[in-house]
Amino acid sequence: MQIKNMFHDDINRPINGVIKVDQDADDVIFDEVKEYVITKELRKHFSAFFNYYSDSFDVPTADIGVWISGFFGSGKSHFLKMLSYILENKPVADSTTVEMFRQKFEDDPATFMQIDRATKGETETILFNIDIESSINKDKTAVLRVFAKMFYNHLGFYGENLKVAMLEYYIEQSGKTEEFRRVFEEKKGKPWVEMRRAFAFNGKFIIPTLMEVLDMSEDDAKQWFADKTAIELSIAQLVRDIKDYVDSKSKEFRLLFMIDEVGQYVGTDTDMLLNLQSLTEKLGSECQGKVWVICTGQEAIDEIIKVRADEFSRIQARFKTRLSLSSSSVDEVIQKRILKKNEESEKVLEEVYNQNDSVLRNLFTFNGAQLDIKGYSTAFDFATNFPFVPYQFIIMQKVFAEIRKHGNSGKHLSGGERSMLSGFQEAAQKVQEQDEYALVPFFRFYDTVHSFLDGSIRRVIERCTRAAEAGDAGIELYDVEVLKLLYLIRYIDNDVPANLDNIVVLMADDIRVDKITLRETVRESLNRLLSQNYIGRTGETYNFLTDEEQDIQRAIRNETSVDTAAIVERIAQMIFADIYTTKKYRYGKYDFAFDQMVDGVTVGAITGGMRLKFLTVATDATEKSALRLMTESKDEAIAVLADTDYYNSLEQAMKIRKYVKQRNVAQLPKSVQDIIRDQQDEATRLEAATMDELKKAIVNAEFYVAGEHIEVKAGDAKAKIDQALEYLVSHVYSELDLITKNAETDADILEILLGNEQMLAGTEPNRDAAAKMEEYLEVQYRKNLPTSMADVQSRYQAIPYGWREIDIAAVAARLIYEQKVTIKYAGTTIQPNNPKLPDMLRKKSEIGRTIISKRQVVSLGKMKEAREFLREYFDVMDVPSDEDSLIAFIIERFTEQKAHYEALNKRYEGGKKYPDHTLVLQAIGLMEDVLSQQKDNIALIDCVIKKQDALYDNKDRMVRVEGFFKNQVTIFDAAVQLEADLHHELDYLSHEPEANTALNQIRLICLVNTGSKFDYKRIPELNGLMETVHEGHNRLLEAKREELLEIVRQCLEAIHTSAGSSMEAKNISDVADNFYTQKKQQIMELHSLALLDGLLPPMLQYKDKAVDRLESANRPPVVTPKPPVKNQDREVKPQTPKKVYKALNRSIVFPAKRLENEADIDEYVEKMRESLKQLLKNCDGIQLK
Repeated sequence: MQIKNMFHDDINRPINGVIKVDQDADDVIFDEVKEYVITKELRKHFSAFFNYYSDSFDVPTADIGVWISGFFGSGKSHFLKMLSYILENKPVADSTTVEMFRQKFEDDPATFMQIDRATKGETETILFNIDIESSINKDKTAVLRVFAKMFYNHLGFYGENLKVAMLEYYIEQSGKTEEFRRVFEEKKGKPWVEMRRAFAFNGKFIIPTLMEVLDMSEDDAKQWFADKTAIELSIAQLVRDIKDYVDSKSKEFRLLFMIDEVGQYVGTDTDMLLNLQSLTEKLGSECQGKVWVICTGQEAIDEIIKVRADEFSRIQARFKTRLSLSSSSVDEVIQKRILKKNEESEKVLEEVYNQNDSVLRNLFTFNGAQLDIKGYSTAFDFATNFPFVPYQFIIMQKVFAEIRKHGNSGKHLSGGERSMLSGFQEAAQKVQEQDEYALVPFFRFYDTVHSFLDGSIRRVIERCTRAAEAGDAGIELYDVEVLKLLYLIRYIDNDVPANLDNIVVLMADDIRVDKITLRETVRESLNRLLSQNYIGRTGETYNFLTDEEQDIQRAIRNETSVDTAAIVERIAQMIFADIYTTKKYRYGKYDFAFDQMVDGVTVGAITGGMRLKFLTVATDATEKSALRLMTESKDEAIAVLADTDYYNSLEQAMKIRKYVKQRNVAQLPKSVQDIIRDQQDEATRLEAATMDELKKAIVNAEFYVAGEHIEVKAGDAKAKIDQALEYLVSHVYSELDLITKNAETDADILEILLGNEQMLAGTEPNRDAAAKMEEYLEVQYRKNLPTSMADVQSRYQAIPYGWREIDIAAVAARLIYEQKVTIKYAGTTIQPNNPKLPDMLRKKSEIGRTIISKRQVVSLGKMKEAREFLREYFDVMDVPSDEDSLIAFIIERFTEQKAHYEALNKRYEGGKKYPDHTLVLQAIGLMEDVLSQQKDNIALIDCVIKKQDALYDNKDRMVRVEGFFKNQVTIFDAAVQLEADLHHELDYLSHEPEANTALNQIRLICLVNTGSKFDYKRIPELNGLMETVHEGHNRLLEAKREELLEIVRQCLEAIHTSAGSSMEAKNISDVADNFYTQKKQQIMELHSLALLDGLLPPMLQYKDKAVDRLESANRPPVVTPKPPVKNQDREVKPQTPKKVYKALNRSIVFPAKRLENEADIDEYVEKMRESLKQLLKNCDGIQLK
């Protein structure tokens, strides 16, 4: 049976597959209503809408917004138009829209009752596509202006020009419309309705008309006509006009603005969204359910505002009624309008399915598809959808949406030039002559969108078609069909990957097709298209290329080269930085570093140990022979990577990266930038694919390890490499088991060095390892080669040992403890008890300066001689008998003695002149001489033996010095201090011969002269001598105090004698008493004769000043002399003032003093002269009493 005879309705009948809201011819309306299919989903949406809409007749509401969303081609425009027909109850042929829908709601009377009720009152709808009706300029008031235009048009005004429309509205409100039109036509000679579109060119007729009809002055009319701001319109003004209009109607009247494609028009433009929100909100609040706004959009209202949800939360409230059309609705419409079968064909098709159900299940199996796509599930499903397959409904919806999203001539497509309905009808028409076994291959849908695609797409298809028709380059017509298919699924590659398996399914055109043969046919076609650069290939998937993409692809493939070395280096990075990131292989407690290599490229630093090497497809086959690899893999693990597509994928990705880097992308056209951006995404995908392919190549690799071809049974790539390295370690590091006990910390090494391990002799751990190291050091000694711990660490960490550095240090520590090796650091022999020795054995910064050598033993004779001397010298019996302990004993004891002598030397600091300082310095130097040989055990022993006599002599000499500091230094310090204190009292002490002599003896005893021997025996004499000096000095002090106290008494007597009874004199006397009281205290406290003498002049001066002040206070006031009186011949002169003489006590002026010679007399007389001169000041003379 031919397909065209299977359908209930003629497949070739004209079907308005695309609904345009501006088509309103009667025949169009009739066809649209008649053909309209109410699916289960649409029935729910009708019910939801009329439920809410009907409520507004009972309860006024401000929520008058309805949002209808659905993907492109889902039928939302059709649904909107049907709503407008129903609400307005348009007459259709001999009936009405509501009556025609009565039949469609026969099984749902409840919903129809709501429809019937809602349409009883008068309703007007303003239905329009906002994109078509708006002006080119889309600013923030664009939505308002479109609403205003359509509203004024609806009223019969000229909404295309809002200035004209508002004028007409004003004239209508004034009741002068007919008069205005009549007057204008009289003046112009043509009707106003015809001429208003040329408003701007008819000023000479409009201005007089305005003057005549509206009684405007000529100036006002001209000003209004020229005023460009008169076109401005606010939301409030438009809503007021709309409200006035609906209020002029009956209570049941409703006005509906029904706007198609609002979502696409507004997009995410914040200004237009706010404009729509404000307008809808104002209409709702002012009109209270008498005016409605119904919009359609590709996305739900939530999707549109989600970017700025904070600003547009109110718009959601304005559009509370939200209806979303899904894909199932489209499927059902297509099945009922186009694919509905007659009874005969249904039986035939069901029989075909029953005979071929297993074939059909196998035929429609997709590889890697993300969408829930499938073939037929039942015989009924087959009969319902034939000649299409259910998956095609899902994929075509995606294809339509993606083609519109990616531009091309998207406006035509989204404007409704093509739809799912027309696409399926046209595809079915192309196979209508075939039988019940035929299927519609997916490429058939291409012709539906071809003429509306961008030229860059069409040119590729058309050029390929011409090449096929001419037989150029082997291109066939079948290749054109494959190319069309690849374009259709170009943008849904994530949902349906364009791999060979899926292309075969999509190209299937018959139930009986041999899938294996079809697969080969498709493969050959793809290869031909690839060879001519019509398509590209990425891994297992193929993609359609535009002309520009072909040029770029050709440049990348043929003109961009990448060095093999660079590809191998990148593979190396991917393996060792992403797949196998381990830098050291863990084997028990051991971490083994290994060199990392891919082909000839080394990754990271070379360790010189074992090696892990990968060979890629870039390596010559001769270098991969089994015999050669077994020979080369002595200390290596070599993995020959399996031949997967990792190399080609990475090469293509690197070519793309290089091509993009060479281009100045920012300066290229946007279309080219988009292609390059896609290529970069492709490079990213290729790099990810490379990683997967590389892991597969490792999993399936051939492994050659330690000279053998081994089978690695582990699972993933990392596990395979781990197993290969485990095998390598066990065979390469053959001496690893010599370490029988591992050290963990420096504390373990110190335990060995100090002999603190608890074990029986002969059972020490790592004995064989120690023997190996001792043997090596013996060889080095015989060759006279210096060996550092760095050399030892390097040797025993390398093949075939592989010991850890801490275990190597532990083995060396055992040899040190057993006194088989010597450790020197910076030339100094290091003793086993040195706490820094573990660092010297293992720390990287120290091992290069640490020398380890076979031990040179000190002779037994020298050991015996040294021990005997040390027993006697240090007066100890317990002197160690083994070399290391003896050396440690010597160093410790002489270090202590040196420190003792240095402490004595510090006593001489600060200018202290103690005896025998030279002996102390010599003792320190002798200790330093001995300790200077501690770098070498033999030299130290020899030095001690050689300096026995010097050490004994030093010990004898230092007995006197040590005795001095122990017993005599306190007396010595006191005597020296006494001599210093009395240095200025020598003149006074001369009057005490015995004390003076004792002081001279003290000075002689304490005198230390360099080069002369100090007499320690006389130090005990110092006590008696100091006592004699103190007694004599005290006698002098007592005499001096008595003398000064007498003078104090005389001074006070002189002051009190001069004092009178006046208050001023009493104050002077009291102050003097306080002054001399303080002086008495000082006299008793001072212990220096010189300082006591120093008190005398101030006391005498104070007494003189006090007496002068008292005399002045007691003197009667001086009378001012009167001028001389002239008495005839002689003049009377004033009296001469009386002279002032200072009365002084001779005993005070001339203090008692013993004078023994002329010098004493001269000195005394000179002092008195100076004293008298001072006393003579401020007076006329001195009166001595």
